[in-house]
Amino acid sequence: MEALNKLRAAGPGLALTVVVSVGAVLLEEAETRLLGRSWLEPLVLAILSGALVRTIWTPPRAFDPGIHFAAKTMLELAIILMGATVSFGAMAAVGAPLMFSIVGTVFLAIATSFLLGRLLGLPTKMAVLVACGNAICGNSAIAAVAPVIDADGDDVATAIAFTAVLGVVVVIGLPPAAHLLGLSPMAGGVLAGLTVYAVPQVLAAAGPMGSAAVQIGTLVKLVRVLMLGPIVTGLALLGPKSADSVALPLKRIDPLHLLPLFIVGFLVLASLNSAGLLPHAWILPAQKASLGLTIVAMAGLRTWSRSSQRSRGGAARHLGGDRLARRLGSNRAGYVAPVEAQLAPTAL
Repeated sequence: MEALNKLRAAGPGLALTVVVSVGAVLLEEAETRLLGRSWLEPLVLAILSGALVRTIWTPPRAFDPGIHFAAKTMLELAIILMGATVSFGAMAAVGAPLMFSIVGTVFLAIATSFLLGRLLGLPTKMAVLVACGNAICGNSAIAAVAPVIDADGDDVATAIAFTAVLGVVVVIGLPPAAHLLGLSPMAGGVLAGLTVYAVPQVLAAAGPMGSAAVQIGTLVKLVRVLMLGPIVTGLALLGPKSADSVALPLKRIDPLHLLPLFIVGFLVLASLNSAGLLPHAWILPAQKASLGLTIVAMAGLRTWSRSSQRSRGGAARHLGGDRLARRLGSNRAGYVAPVEAQLAPTAL
């Protein structure tokens, strides 16, 4: 009965985020028909659509549980399902020299992007999100890293928007740049796989250079995607803990306390897929379900941002307890609480 009541409470907000997500998908299809290709992914369009909704209309409080569920639980489910599409065997297929070059490039790109972001004045967590998004796999990396580092909702949206704009610039500029540099199709494909943030954009950037460029570029990009698990796991293990957290005695430490459960789920599915224990017919549905859930989560994240500010005291206590209320009460107007803190425990 309690689960049914929670489902009913989540209905209005969840329906809203689904409608926004469907609108984003339809906009992407219209974009493809009008422009010949998709320059903005549904994830980005869902963020923009959610921001538009919350700008022109503040959802009633009855919508909050469903929006919370979309922004947190559905995002974590999307990350878990993403593991079903990962195969560690792909690393061995590219050969050791290229594989180590890709891994080194990812780490170097994260470090360089983070330092550049901090020099430009970006907040630390936003700089981490932008660095991981550009270095690994764009929106999916940002969405996976955000709950691990307890990032703000506005930081997530800004990082995704910045990554999308930069991705469009790279897609447009990379083919002529490869021609001017005199790169072979193989080298141009490697360059596309190392620099473009999403697989569809890799295809668009490498396409003018030939089928060989597309094949090697896609393979390099997929190896970059495989870095998502280790990077997120490292951030979860090494990242600073909240000041409110209570350290566990050494003898009672459990691995499940070290990693978020959704990261554990991601790694389990990735291991099962790598070992050939997942039916091949499950992979494509899992990929599509992961993308769909992420789109809904991004729509919920932006729709939630404004509704979370409607009552800085009472609503904060209702949704996240006294700690969140103190944080909201002591920060400037317009501050959006971290993603994890925004979500009521009852919304899970």
